[in-house]
Amino acid sequence: MNDILVRIKRAVLAGNYAFSEKARIEMEADGLTELDVAESILNSVAVSKVVRSTSARRKQSGERLYVIQSTNLSGLLIYTKGKLVSEAEVETYYFLISSKKAI
Repeated sequence: MNDILVRIKRAVLAGNYAFSEKARIEMEADGLTELDVAESILNSVAVSKVVRSTSARRKQSGERLYVIQSTNLSGLLIYTKGKLVSEAEVETYYFLISSKKAI
């Protein structure tokens, strides 16, 4: 398991995560709970891919977004995309930009 995934899992285990409005809308549309998403991240064995943000709304252009596809404890495959957020150079939480059922 790579260092990034360990850092993401530790943030989730500590309850240090938040959802964007888009992620909440996607979760609601798919009938997912915060617990479903957290279980999926904690069950994951790898980050599927790392992409660079192209959104003009991001604080930093080209910031790294981590895509994770894994099942929750009920076996439902869930897609998440998020970023690690630091304040004063200290990693504080994992911010989920997208959370939905995987296709």
